[in-house]
Amino acid sequence: MVELVDTRDLKSLDQEWSCGFESRSRHLLNSKNIMRKYLILFVSAMGVVAMTTSCSSKLGALSADNFNVVPNPMETEAGQVPVTIHGKFPEKYLKKNAVVNVIPELRCANGDVFQGQAAAFQGEKVMGNNQTISYRVGGNYTMKNSFGYMPQMQKSDLYLTFDAKVGKKQVNVPAVKVAEGVIATSELYKQCLMNTGACIAPDDYQRINAQKQEAQIKFLVNQANLRKSELKSNSIKDFVAMLQKINRERETLNIKDIEVLGYASPEGAYSFNDRLANKRQNTAEQYVNEQLKKTKMNADVNARYTAEDWDGFQRLVEASNIQDKDVILRVLSMYKDPAEREQQIRNMSEGFRELADGILPELRRSRMIINYETIGRSDEQIQDQYVADASQLSANEILYAATLTDDNAKKEEIYRRAAQLYPNDYRAANNIAAILFNEGKVDDAAEYINKTLNVNSNAPEANANLGLISLLKGDVATAENYIAKATGANDLNNVLGALNIAKGNYAEACKNMENSFSNTAGLAEILNKNYATADVILAGVKNKDAITSYLQAILCARQGNPDRAANYLRTALQLDPSLAAYAANDLELRNVSK
Repeated sequence: MVELVDTRDLKSLDQEWSCGFESRSRHLLNSKNIMRKYLILFVSAMGVVAMTTSCSSKLGALSADNFNVVPNPMETEAGQVPVTIHGKFPEKYLKKNAVVNVIPELRCANGDVFQGQAAAFQGEKVMGNNQTISYRVGGNYTMKNSFGYMPQMQKSDLYLTFDAKVGKKQVNVPAVKVAEGVIATSELYKQCLMNTGACIAPDDYQRINAQKQEAQIKFLVNQANLRKSELKSNSIKDFVAMLQKINRERETLNIKDIEVLGYASPEGAYSFNDRLANKRQNTAEQYVNEQLKKTKMNADVNARYTAEDWDGFQRLVEASNIQDKDVILRVLSMYKDPAEREQQIRNMSEGFRELADGILPELRRSRMIINYETIGRSDEQIQDQYVADASQLSANEILYAATLTDDNAKKEEIYRRAAQLYPNDYRAANNIAAILFNEGKVDDAAEYINKTLNVNSNAPEANANLGLISLLKGDVATAENYIAKATGANDLNNVLGALNIAKGNYAEACKNMENSFSNTAGLAEILNKNYATADVILAGVKNKDAITSYLQAILCARQGNPDRAANYLRTALQLDPSLAAYAANDLELRNVSK
């Protein structure tokens, strides 16, 4: 609506405005300045509010649903606690000017905190080398971490903490728990070492040993008669002396039989050589029978002959210094027909004087071989002799004596006596160290191992045992160096199995100990998830202990048999109550009544 104004009033209004224009102008100007100040303050205040509101809501709390941890619970491997974290930033979470560092922390129940390797992520407008996350759709990421295992980690939680900035402003993002607990079953190899046992250097004692005594009768070419000069040879004299000794010492020597072998050299006609070799066999056989009659002994005489001693010819040529021996052997090997081979031998005998003078005469012979046995002390005789006078026992006999008892204290006593009697035999000192190690006296064991190495720095069992001590201390690298020097050590496969468990090579450890019934072998099969095999091995452990039962409890728990697991656990705790603290935190047994 437009309001009509009376013209009479216009003049007065004009005067009125004219009179007050200056004052009104000043008033209006002052009002505009005031309004501008208020507007500026208002806009500024709203900006602060908007900024404050934005900073507190741009990066809110994340939840465990944003993360997937593998494995969960975590599990030890090769002395580490490896973990893979799969994370996701939700859509419209990571602002374009934000940077977030994600830091894994393993928080132990005793208050210890172990930080892992951080990973950094950035918004789309940040200039940097970190993984960029889209604001609109969010983004996935994977972090791999590993914590050096400490016993207190068994009861711990894995948290992700955040160091976050939006622009230059620090933003608080609450930590998130993403995993719970550490299964440390692979670390039980250290407890298994005692049952597996340190390496014992074995004795070489054998009560019955097969022996041979050989003599030869040489013949002239084409002859088979026994010459008196041959009876004066050392080999014939030793042959006769051995028959007489066996006759005198029947308690410690036992004759098995006597072999008589007649030969002809591979020259001349085969039919002639066949008859000649047979005659030489008969000559030697007759001589043997005469000697048996003289010594009043009975023995089987097994006689045979070889018409053409080609094998003997070949061996003698190979061992000779004949310049062209390789040519000779190659040419002769080409002829399979006896007649052709005979002619070639004749030709070579004429062309190569060494064959005729040095090789062929050695093949015109008969061999006489006494096969007999030496009979050592029986177990009872060794034990009695040890009590009467141990110094009369050989090193092998006294070391063998230690194997005749299951009493470790008695074994140690015998090894200590052996070390006194035979200080230059490293085996006694090593075996003392092995017993001390198995008793948990690791420092004392190390002292005796050093004594062993002073006697023989290459003693394989001593190096293997130093490797076990290093494994017990968790020093896998040093253990591997020692075990590399232990080639040929007795029971080395068990030591290699323990080493491979410590390195996380469970399948290889199972191969090392495939014929072993020990706690270590059972643990390897459990870790390799061969549960049926593990059950057989643990049931067959000869000297079962608390760790045997504890491993059986873990095995039953993994197979879903908590009641049976509880029975084994009770047995383990009865044998070794100190395991209770470990079992209380063992997630393998979380569903087992303790």
